[in-house]
Amino acid sequence: MSAAREDIVTPGTETRNFLAEKHRLLIGGEWVDAADGATIEIEDPATESVIAEVACGGAADIDRAVAAARKALKGEWSKITSHERSRLIWKLADALEANLNLATELEVLDNGMPRPIAMYSIVAAGINHLRYYAGWATKIHGQTIPVSPGGTQRGDTLTYTQREPVGVVGAITPWNAPLPMVILKLAPALAAGCTMVLKPAEMTPLTALLIGRLTKEVGIPDGVFNIVVGYGADAGAALAEHDGVDKIAFTGSTAVGKIILKAAAGNLKKVTLELGGKSPVVVFPDADIERVIPGAARGAFFLQGQNCMAGTRLFAHEDVYDQVVDGVAAMARAFKIGPGLQPDSDLGPLISAAQRKTVMGFIDAGKSSGAELVCGGAAIDGPGHFIQPTIFGRTNMSMRIAKEEIFGPVLCVQAFGDSDLDAIAEQCNSTVYGLSGSVWTRDISVAHRMVNMIDSGQVSINCHAAVDPAIPFGGNRQSGWGREFGQEGLEPYLKTKATTVMF
Repeated sequence: MSAAREDIVTPGTETRNFLAEKHRLLIGGEWVDAADGATIEIEDPATESVIAEVACGGAADIDRAVAAARKALKGEWSKITSHERSRLIWKLADALEANLNLATELEVLDNGMPRPIAMYSIVAAGINHLRYYAGWATKIHGQTIPVSPGGTQRGDTLTYTQREPVGVVGAITPWNAPLPMVILKLAPALAAGCTMVLKPAEMTPLTALLIGRLTKEVGIPDGVFNIVVGYGADAGAALAEHDGVDKIAFTGSTAVGKIILKAAAGNLKKVTLELGGKSPVVVFPDADIERVIPGAARGAFFLQGQNCMAGTRLFAHEDVYDQVVDGVAAMARAFKIGPGLQPDSDLGPLISAAQRKTVMGFIDAGKSSGAELVCGGAAIDGPGHFIQPTIFGRTNMSMRIAKEEIFGPVLCVQAFGDSDLDAIAEQCNSTVYGLSGSVWTRDISVAHRMVNMIDSGQVSINCHAAVDPAIPFGGNRQSGWGREFGQEGLEPYLKTKATTVMF
């Protein structure tokens, strides 16, 4: 089987011009080369061709960027009113919207995702997210508290609190949804009045650099947003352990999250972690199967399965097991696989040759474990890091493919009978993760009881991975610390100061 690569659509003139530019680091409002002159070649994962070259920063560049962010925090940015911050964030959203086609094409070429998904993600988790937090910038306030300090009976005291920016934020973002992942951290940081040093994934930095350009165009002061592209072991590690950073916001694997947590201990900086998942999708026999099938297929294979929310463990009641598996498999076989700019592509490539090798290792493990290979199971010949969407049936929680996050287009299906809900929930919770999940049933009582027993930060009923700027999102257990989105997503970027006055 070959991926569909005929008549590949070429990017527009604006995108080609952007790619041809010299891409530098953004530090203190200036585009600069890396201190040692190093660069990284950026690959299109659909063709394996080099599409751009970007400066590759290290510890010295992180030092420069943190100093610039600290200077900006104490300087002009600290004097800007909340209303002006709100206006600037809204202007950034407008600028991104005006450059939506450029951003979309860069995201597709950088990551490989199909164009409609890239555009949807940039609007829903980029533009809308900026506008949501633009509204919050003017609603950050403290409170007055009736107290009697030291047990005094005097009533002539005043105690009040202020919410202040936590300080300089170090943001480390992944490659699976590059532009939205930057905005998820930048928007609340700006709303709170923080400054930021961003280390985007070295494989997908192009849309981050575009955002950097737009922050300058809309008038966000120099040094408020700094970008150091570089490798995790160099730039990422230097940022995580830097004593000049007050908070780390990280999205990525659980393994790397644990490394960052240790590195951050030096100055006890605040840390939020959005990590891995192995999310359950539970289908009861009374569910609307016509909704379940596309919901489960998209939940598993969205972004080629390269997303932390992916519903990669499907638990189907034995009465509907065959119907569900057959339906999802039919959709999987019908997906058109090809480069993201090709208009009829449903699934794009994996991000890299290394990721494809990792996913194929899991698929081989599934085959050797005795799981039933329902469909897929092979890499696709030709250029690009393509893999067939793969479904394993009759799996169980003793299998590696059912327990570990694969981060690829692999769905594991398990049947359950008329056991009580506790037994089903135990299966759902039998991994180290607790990020997302969904329950599919017409029985609202069963749905809510099941939701209460699934230990995940987000569980949906009759849909999977419901996302909106106002809905808090994050994981339990080894899926992370803290929340993004919503008012809760603003809290990690703020600190509280209490002041007491005695008259």
